[in-house]
Amino acid sequence: MTVVLRRLALALVVAALVVLSGLSLNRVYNGQLLVTLVAGAAAGSTLISALLRRLPAAVVAPLSVFALAGYALYGIAVSAEAAGVAGDVRTLATDAARNALPRLLTALIPAEPQPDTVLAPVVLAWLAGYAGTELAVRAGRPAVALLPPTLLYIGALVLVGPNAEVALWQPLLYAVLCALGLVVGSASTGATGVRGLGPRQRTLLRVRTASSLAVGLAAILALVAALSPLVAGSVGQRPGDPRRYVQPPSLDVIDLNPLIRISGWAAFPEQELFHVEILEGAAPAPTPDANQPAAGGAPSDPAGHEAGVYDRRLRLAVLPDWDGVTWHMDADYRNAGRVLPTVPPPPGFDPDRPNPIPPLTVVERITIAELRGRLLPAVALPTRVEGIRVAYDQSTGTLLSTAPITPGMQYTVTSVSTSVDTALAMAADVPDGEEVARYLEVGPIVPTDLSQFAQKVTQGENSPYLRALRLQTFMQEHYILANDAPSGHAYPNLSFFLLADRELGGQRGTSEQFATAFATLGRLIGLPTRVVVGFYVPAGGGTVTAGHAVAWPEVLFSEIGWVPFDPLPPPNTPSRPVEPEFLPTAPPSTEPPESITPDEVTASADASASGGPTDEAAAGPDATSIAGVVGVGVVGAFLVALIVIVALRLAQTRRRLTAGDPAERVVGAWHEVMDGLVLSGHPPPAHLSPAELADYAGLVAAGSPGGRAPRRPRPAAPDLSVLAETVNAVAFGGRTVGDPDDATADAARARAVAFRRALYSRRSWWRKILWWVDPRPLRRRRPRDPVR
Repeated sequence: MTVVLRRLALALVVAALVVLSGLSLNRVYNGQLLVTLVAGAAAGSTLISALLRRLPAAVVAPLSVFALAGYALYGIAVSAEAAGVAGDVRTLATDAARNALPRLLTALIPAEPQPDTVLAPVVLAWLAGYAGTELAVRAGRPAVALLPPTLLYIGALVLVGPNAEVALWQPLLYAVLCALGLVVGSASTGATGVRGLGPRQRTLLRVRTASSLAVGLAAILALVAALSPLVAGSVGQRPGDPRRYVQPPSLDVIDLNPLIRISGWAAFPEQELFHVEILEGAAPAPTPDANQPAAGGAPSDPAGHEAGVYDRRLRLAVLPDWDGVTWHMDADYRNAGRVLPTVPPPPGFDPDRPNPIPPLTVVERITIAELRGRLLPAVALPTRVEGIRVAYDQSTGTLLSTAPITPGMQYTVTSVSTSVDTALAMAADVPDGEEVARYLEVGPIVPTDLSQFAQKVTQGENSPYLRALRLQTFMQEHYILANDAPSGHAYPNLSFFLLADRELGGQRGTSEQFATAFATLGRLIGLPTRVVVGFYVPAGGGTVTAGHAVAWPEVLFSEIGWVPFDPLPPPNTPSRPVEPEFLPTAPPSTEPPESITPDEVTASADASASGGPTDEAAAGPDATSIAGVVGVGVVGAFLVALIVIVALRLAQTRRRLTAGDPAERVVGAWHEVMDGLVLSGHPPPAHLSPAELADYAGLVAAGSPGGRAPRRPRPAAPDLSVLAETVNAVAFGGRTVGDPDDATADAARARAVAFRRALYSRRSWWRKILWWVDPRPLRRRRPRDPVR
């Protein structure tokens, strides 16, 4: 097999390694579109470099860049069509180029292939294939040629992190392909590939090669022995996830505490928030009065859990954490595609438990009117969203628009609504353990009167479900739903709402107080609870107004999951004051808590969220984030500077050797020789004449000006005396003595190129890299400067 065929075979190995990197990354993607696009990038970049190997590298590089641009646009168009992303290719390409890496790192797993999640892998795969093929086919460096796809594979592993199952066959296959590439490539760089060597030189080269291999093998074995314990100890550890270092889409200030928005909506109940069109699924229960929405269940079941009754309320936010002052969201929104992953089962849930009530698929088209913020309403457990780009919190199943929602925005959401079998709930217990501890947290200081009140209300009920049902019934019978009640749900607010005399304004509140009071009292009696904010939907769909906004509590039961409760009193039903035996001996307060006006709702949302888990979204990036951004910017600027230097150097060389008349090209060739001496670390003294410079260059090419002989065979350097005579005549003879012709200029160019290659071959591997990024030739002289 010839050297060319071996190098082409090495290029095929590079392409296979790039495809394998795409397979590894695809473990966190949905479908196989990403693998197809990465395979196309690997094939395209490899073929271009292999087929154009006889052309100069300065010609192949821009051709490959143009091909990459065209293929990237193709990948953007294909992924946009597959993901249903609207927009023209130019707009999608601009958006993807700006947000490719941030959205890739914040995308929900499994990520859906769409323009902003496929652009970066496709571009990096193309660059890895191009770089590896150039090093394999043009430079004949098998070990270095495997470096670009290896870096790509490592990047894919880091990006996947702990988000996919282990696939042992992939790293094993990668190691086999690397070994094959080294075997194929080394055959074209051995002693038989060096021409002009005698038997003794070939023997010495073989001995030296074998010695180098032995030393390298010994070093590898020593490294393996040193690192084996460390690697073995890390086998059972989960890899780090780079997504935890990237801030996902943040909430608007108005969304930080959705509970406090209830009072603002209650003050303007006729405000149109959005319109709901039910495309599939049964209609919800009718709502007699927008100001006092009916409970979600049938009249025969106060809890709303009669078999076959589905919870059709639209969820806006889920608040699981309570610190005695406010309820927090603690949502981790990640960019998602149209298909949404399922919500993981809550602690204690039994997925194998038979449910006699089948789930109901609900499809609704929602058109935004005057709803503000970014949180999007949807029926619980959404599975598909179309029409807009969303972020998704997989722990709660809530949606967030990636951009602030505006009037007229429309989206279609498919959800799975479930119902609770009351017979199973009656016998269900509540889970415990570390996973449930957050749903039982009640803050550092618990008012004694509230704890005693919760015990008195549920006294005599042993079943957790009956305790929750008793608490719900008590609140429905003794408290008044009032739109003008003051906002707030800290312990002082709840004490006033639950225990203060009605004549002083107590025992009346919005659904904010009903839901948070139920959830807090439930935790005080051992029930894991959380609070949900959402909306009732009119029968058959229609316009949802601010009066339909509602908050409700949910209780976590073993084997069943989260069960919603509705402590709101039924409409048009009178309530009675709380009996004295439930009240403390001394009233908790004689003055109602300060109310919050509708104009202060937005400002209060920002203030009440201080100290909560969502502060990071409002406070902006911390010092670590700023340092990371600055570091990335510095590294990016450094890489751009290196690319610019290489491009300018190539353009300078091309201009010197090919532009202008023959005399200018001869002078340009001489300048290339002088720059080669500078880059080799032996800049020529300024006092030497061209003939003396030619002799000096010969000494440098032979070993060094001190006469040190080379340690291994190298390409011979041409004699520069003829070029020095021509340059001397052109530069100092006024171009009247021996004007050069095209043949003379071509001969000068050939000698200059051969001389620079000879100097380049004598450099170490790291000095060869510095050779191409050294900016000194750019400022050393211009083509019309003096020759020296």
